[in-house]
Amino acid sequence: MKNKGGRPRKYTEVEIMQQRINKYFKQCDEKKEPYTITGLCIALDITRETLKEYLKKETFSDTIKKSKLRVENYLEKHLITDGSTTGIIFNLKNNFGWSDKQQIEHSGNVNNPFEGLSTEELRKILNE
Repeated sequence: MKNKGGRPRKYTEVEIMQQRINKYFKQCDEKKEPYTITGLCIALDITRETLKEYLKKETFSDTIKKSKLRVENYLEKHLITDGSTTGIIFNLKNNFGWSDKQQIEHSGNVNNPFEGLSTEELRKILNE
């Protein structure tokens, strides 16, 4: 399949990409280094933007999703076990769609004494 312009894709076979991914995680384990998206991209010799593009390709989507899930799992575990979590929270928000949400529920009636009045009636009240 021919590329529609731009630089040709670095990976055309998912197996080769998976070998590089496996090597990255193995090296992290051996060196006791954290799993990161940036580290994964460096190991694959691609940018984060390129990783996102591979994620859109059906052939590579599952491989990338599982790799990101492994990084997310690592960070999530450290979120629970480490004392300093700011960097991990930042990473989870920026790379995995986590967000701070605050939901406020309101109940009761709003009493609007001007409800139902026409513009003309409101103007008359203002002029009085």
